[in-house]
Amino acid sequence: MTGLVLSAAVGLTAVLVVYAAHWLLVPWRRPLRPLPFQSGWEPEAHALSRYHVRWYLATLLFLAFDVEMLFMYPWAVVVAALGASAVTEMFVFLGALLVAVVWAWREGALRWV
Repeated sequence: MTGLVLSAAVGLTAVLVVYAAHWLLVPWRRPLRPLPFQSGWEPEAHALSRYHVRWYLATLLFLAFDVEMLFMYPWAVVVAALGASAVTEMFVFLGALLVAVVWAWREGALRWV
């Protein structure tokens, strides 16, 4: 029981220390000014400015193929043990991704102009 109380006390102390550090270091006491970045150049736009919509489509395509790799690495480890059914399932998965890429291509997601 003392371990539980000690853990709770340490956790509570850590939370209080983080809140105190935030209160002491928060920049509300001094005004923020735009600082140069990227080799000293002055920023041309706000950091939270909007991106063109075409970048969202490119990001979705990248994520689709990134997730594909997440599935293919463990599959490559167990494909020999699972046999032909694993190969069939992977080709079905790749076929679904191919359909998605063909659809994105037809919709113009890969066109940059």
